[in-house]
This record gives sequence, C-alpha cells and structure tokens, in this order.
Amino acid sequence: MFSPFTTQTANIETLGLLGKMATTAAIFEPFRNPATKEEITDCLLKLLEVRNAIQREANRNKTPIPATEIPQLWVLTPTASEAIISGFGATLKSDWVEGVYFLPEYLRTAIVVIHQLPSTQETLWLRILGRGRVQQQAVDELTALPANHPFVEVTLELLYSLQQNLRINQNIEIDDRELVMRLAPLYQEDRARAIQEGEQKVILRLLNRRFGEIDLSLTEQIKGLSTEKLEALAEQLLYFNEVADLAAWLKQQS
Repeated sequence: MFSPFTTQTANIETLGLLGKMATTAAIFEPFRNPATKEEITDCLLKLLEVRNAIQREANRNKTPIPATEIPQLWVLTPTASEAIISGFGATLKSDWVEGVYFLPEYLRTAIVVIHQLPSTQETLWLRILGRGRVQQQAVDELTALPANHPFVEVTLELLYSLQQNLRINQNIEIDDRELVMRLAPLYQEDRARAIQEGEQKVILRLLNRRFGEIDLSLTEQIKGLSTEKLEALAEQLLYFNEVADLAAWLKQQS
C-alpha cells in the first residue's frame, strides 16, 4: 500500500475527477493491490481518529466544527469485488462517474475502483495508479498530450512524488518498475523545458532593463533558441551596445 496523503493542492481542478475529489478537505488511501476489507476498515478507523482530533480541538475552543474541516476519505483500489462493495454498503451516485462507490453519508468515505473508471481525460491521473493494461493506456494518453498542456504539468508534479515513493521502496513490483521507466522520459523533458524557460526569462529581463522593451520578433527568436544557444547568448550580453547587436547575433544563429 502506498502511504496515504492529504491534498488541497493549488490548480488541482485541472486534474478532472481527482480535482473534484479534492475540492474540500480530503484523505486519499491509494492501494497498489486490491484493498481487502480489513485494509478498508483500517482506513475508516484512521478517518475516525482524524475526526476525533478535530472534535477535541473544537471542544477546547468551544466552537462548532466547520463542515469543510471534516475530511472525505477516498480509498483508491485497482479492483474490488462485489462482496467488498456490498459489504460496506457502497453505492454509485448519479452525479459521479462509474467506479466511484459511496459509503453511507455519515461515514464520509468512497471506494474508487480504478479499473471501472471510464477512459476519459477526467479520470486519467487516477487510471495511471491502476495496473497492467489500464495503467499502460493511461500513460499512453498522457504522453500523447501536448507538452504545454496544463494537465501534463500538474500531473508530472504529482507523479514525481509517486516516483520517489516507488524508488524508496526496495520491494518494487514489476508493474511499478515499468511505470517508473515509462515516466522517466516525461520527467526529463519536463525538467529540461523548465530550465530552458527559466533561462529565457532571465535573459529577456536583462535585455529589457538594458535596452527597454525588446521588439516582439526578437523576443520570439530568443524563445526559439536551444538551451545551449541561450547559454551562449547570456555570455554575449555584456558585449551588446544596442539592440542592433542583439538582432545581428540572432541572425547569425539562424
């Protein structure tokens, strides 16, 4: 089982179904293998412990518990038997997608059966936490998105945490090793792009301070430079006396 995590992440709305889950305080319990009834019961006990701690704090302050402070528990499991779903009294809701089963209201818990989720962008991040074919398809969908797609940026940040978790765990299963290997190129591309964009911003800021606002066409040429050429431009900046020197240098690069 992965370590549980709580989230109120900024821009989480870009993650579709996960964003919908995290619009209020939430506790996520993701399982790599199908969650057993004992494991789900343990999750419920943890939720009650959190609720009791919130209640004690409210009693000390003599204030009611705001509804937004009581977390919703989301148990994420690749598959779940009908016996598990019915045993906990979990049912589907019309305003949620297939695969999300809610326990009775006061328990504030839902079981998310990842392999039952529809294959849409809304469920993409959660399906990456699935297994086998479901996970492979989700990774294929992620890599097919444009690099600047906001979903990719936020997803990679969350998946980076997952990757670190898997690397720390020495008993990594074959599926998990394959996931790390398939995601590695995405991480590398994302980090390289972030470095390149950072260098562009620094250079443009220096040029604007020295020569005033740079012409849009020159700005676009700078943004089109490779990391290596950006480094070369940074070294040449001190030798430019006017914007024409910059324009000439850029012309040479093309």
